[in-house]
Amino acid sequence: MKNIHASCVAYFKKGILIYGKSGLGKSDLCLRLIMDKGCNLVGDDRIDIYAKGASLKAKSVATIANMLEVRGVGLVKFAAQKSATVKLAVELVKSSSSIERLPDSEYFEYEGVKVRKIKICAFEASAPDKIILALSQL
Repeated sequence: MKNIHASCVAYFKKGILIYGKSGLGKSDLCLRLIMDKGCNLVGDDRIDIYAKGASLKAKSVATIANMLEVRGVGLVKFAAQKSATVKLAVELVKSSSSIERLPDSEYFEYEGVKVRKIKICAFEASAPDKIILALSQL
């Protein structure tokens, strides 16, 4: 098991692992996915990941479980699920100009388990829609 700087939500039991440098919008994107798309929080800011068979699992960290940092509001408690099977990894980038218009398939890999990865600029209005669309293509 490895603890990483990432957030995770689940959409109809499909885990979405969101990672990137600090300040790129992980928590904000999670908030929009929860509020606008019906996702469930798994964890914010720190996530434990581990391989289980051919699946990648994401698990909340007990000390910050059920909490989402909402900038300008503070730590907000949400009903959350403890873990999820990761089906999509989302790498956050600073600018949409660094994203290929028609990208080749990319993957997030941990302990030999590969999960489809997309790159997103979190603060674009369409970011949550792009994530749900990409997840529906799997």
